Amino acid sequence: MRKTFDEQLDQLNESMIQMGAYCEQAIGFAVKALADRDQALAHKAIETDGEIDRMERDIEAMCLRLLLQQQPVASDLRFISSALKMITDIERIGDQASDISEIVLLLTEQEGVTYPKHIHAMAEAAIDMVGRSVDAYVKKDLALAKKVIAMDDTVDGLFDTVKSELIGRIAADPNCGEQALDILMIAKYLERIGDHATNIAEWVEFSLLGMHPEAQT
Repeated sequence: MRKTFDEQLDQLNESMIQMGAYCEQAIGFAVKALADRDQALAHKAIETDGEIDRMERDIEAMCLRLLLQQQPVASDLRFISSALKMITDIERIGDQASDISEIVLLLTEQEGVTYPKHIHAMAEAAIDMVGRSVDAYVKKDLALAKKVIAMDDTVDGLFDTVKSELIGRIAADPNCGEQALDILMIAKYLERIGDHATNIAEWVEFSLLGMHPEAQT
């Protein structure tokens, strides 16, 4: 019985890895579409979000079967319940990659669009956080989870820098206001991606320690 259960946990791990990989891919497509003004890549990001949604449903069903059909011990119960929480955050990251791509499709129709120089660094940091947070779960790596949580300050700081630059643009030329607001929304979605990666890392802490970081404050 335990052997079967362990095999099912391994399958859950593999599915989480795949969902995380799709998520990183979606963000990567969205960010490259932003940099290259590439509508085809923007559409790929939107399509990949559909795969992420499908995987969320599959993993949720897998977790529920494990909880209902098996009798997990406390550590296994934390691991499975954390996965259920995490897939919600991963799915929302996919949504935000899709949202970024929708804005990119609008901006590629416009001439003379320039992006704040820090927005690409912000995107790279957000992608890195997502990859590391899922790795931390799969590898049961508490130190890596804590590193992801600390990285959120970097993304937040970059967001503030991008926002300040865009506010300066609007002040200098009110006619660029709509375009600047579209770019600000992209930055906001990247910031939210960092927040969701942080949530994933915090659930890793819970799965390993039995206590969520918010409960410790």
